[in-house]
Amino acid sequence: MATFNKKRWVLYLRIGAAYLLFLLFIDLVRHPETVLKKMVNNAWMVIYLVVMNYILFEYTIPFIRLRWTRMLATPFLLFGHLILASFGFYAWRHIGVASGICFSLKTHPSLEKAVEYSVPYSFFSMLFFGVIRYTYDLRKLKQTAQRLRIEKQEAELNFLKSQTNPHFLFNTLNNIYSLTRDKSDLAPESILRLSKILRYMLYEAGGEYIAIEQELKIISDYIALEQLRYDESLLVNFNYYIGDMKQSLPPLLLIPLVENAFKHGVSETRNRPFVDIHCSVNNQQLQFIVKNSTETLPADGSLKENIGLANLRRQLELLYKEFNLTVQQGESVFTASLQINLKSHV
Repeated sequence: MATFNKKRWVLYLRIGAAYLLFLLFIDLVRHPETVLKKMVNNAWMVIYLVVMNYILFEYTIPFIRLRWTRMLATPFLLFGHLILASFGFYAWRHIGVASGICFSLKTHPSLEKAVEYSVPYSFFSMLFFGVIRYTYDLRKLKQTAQRLRIEKQEAELNFLKSQTNPHFLFNTLNNIYSLTRDKSDLAPESILRLSKILRYMLYEAGGEYIAIEQELKIISDYIALEQLRYDESLLVNFNYYIGDMKQSLPPLLLIPLVENAFKHGVSETRNRPFVDIHCSVNNQQLQFIVKNSTETLPADGSLKENIGLANLRRQLELLYKEFNLTVQQGESVFTASLQINLKSHV
């Protein structure tokens, strides 16, 4: 059996107020001369209807649904509500008139006629309360489902970010390790650049958005760090055209494409390695194209995305409604192209 719920009771009081306003509108149209007296009578009757419908929808119906064995009690419960809706409704009205709370605007020749007159009002109130109550519950259910869906997506997005950041950091540490193993004089500079990247990841990339100029800066720092590993044979071209450098963007969203170009492209290229990066944002339409040299072609001609690109694609699905991420493997060039409608953020 359900216990008394204060919030649900407030809901029925609000439905009762709406029902009273509905009756007031009807009386204004049909009986404007007695509208004040009828408003007093209706207010008294609505008190009864609120209690009756609260019992019906919050206790009786849930009790019947709870177990199939309780279906045996259904006829008695329904009969009890029939009594409440007919004789009970009439008795409540009679109490109001007898105590001077209500006005006796209509007399009936017999008890049966009085009850017959009252029954349609009771059953209409059940329909009124039932429709609004179930509509309200359905809307709340949809809101709860929507909230749970958003929470699930946020949890998944945070998990993907937690994978991306260590993955990015691990690859950067590998680059520094290769320099220290060769006892390169560039190792100290690489550590300094890594500290800048770590500072960015710890203190600036924790929010939901950053300015795109910050994302471009971390890309530049990462490119400079990668270039320390290679001699002058590596050609890097990084150009961008941004209408508004304060345009917001989720942090570290673009870096996986750049990281992919160095890890799976340049590092595996023996002759004339290059990376070509172009970024533009115009009217909140972002275009980010990364081309890199490659010498590896799948034997079967298929193209499989690594974990970095797969995570990026899933992040985009959770963040934006309108985007397009394509990758193309040529004979000596790998191209990753990303277009995002920044206004389509979920």
